[in-house]
Amino acid sequence: MDKKHTFVSDIDQKEYSINERVSGSSINGAIMQIIKENYPNFNNNMSLSISELNEYRKKYLSQLMNRQIGELSKLEETVLTAMTDRSTLADKPGEEDNTSLTLGQRLADKVASFGGSWSFIVTFLLFMAVWIGSNIFLLKDRSFDPYPFILLNLILSCIAALQAPIIMMSQNRQEEKDRERAKKDYMINLKSELEIRLLHEKIDHLIIHQQQELLEIQQLQIDMMNDILESVRNNR
Repeated sequence: MDKKHTFVSDIDQKEYSINERVSGSSINGAIMQIIKENYPNFNNNMSLSISELNEYRKKYLSQLMNRQIGELSKLEETVLTAMTDRSTLADKPGEEDNTSLTLGQRLADKVASFGGSWSFIVTFLLFMAVWIGSNIFLLKDRSFDPYPFILLNLILSCIAALQAPIIMMSQNRQEEKDRERAKKDYMINLKSELEIRLLHEKIDHLIIHQQQELLEIQQLQIDMMNDILESVRNNR
């Protein structure tokens, strides 16, 4: 082969037609990095053949696709790590463990539950009706609590005095449970917000990255088409 119409590739040290010569300064930066992985001394002043460049272009496209698939799993691992190592969600709340309650707390809950029900109201109205009726109509002169029913008022006052703090004890415990539920609801909402934010970032990253890769692929296709056109023109 005529030396004037050939050149020696700096990659494999073989002779190629001068029409296939590609300068290192015209090679895409990403492809140049792949070439330097195999040939660290390759620089912009060196050259290689179109067939060699096409092989590196194929290698770059293959790595591009594999990296795109791999990035999805890496992002998913990042989300899982953030959700597990820095978990903002407490354990799923289950039914209340009544075994941890003291006798006084259980009694307060039962008294508060009964005192705030229609059963208590109806029972107490019947008790008052029987008390008043027996003292007015049944016993008459032998009544143990004649009008104005001072003993009944004393009993009612004692019941109210005892019932009020018991109900307050139950309400205080209910407020503690409500605060715990509110805290868990807040953590659940925060976790959901973080997951949505990470999902948005993941989608934005994929869209931007895919657009960049698409532009690079299009640029590679244009370069390859230009090389083919130039080769056809030189062979005429």
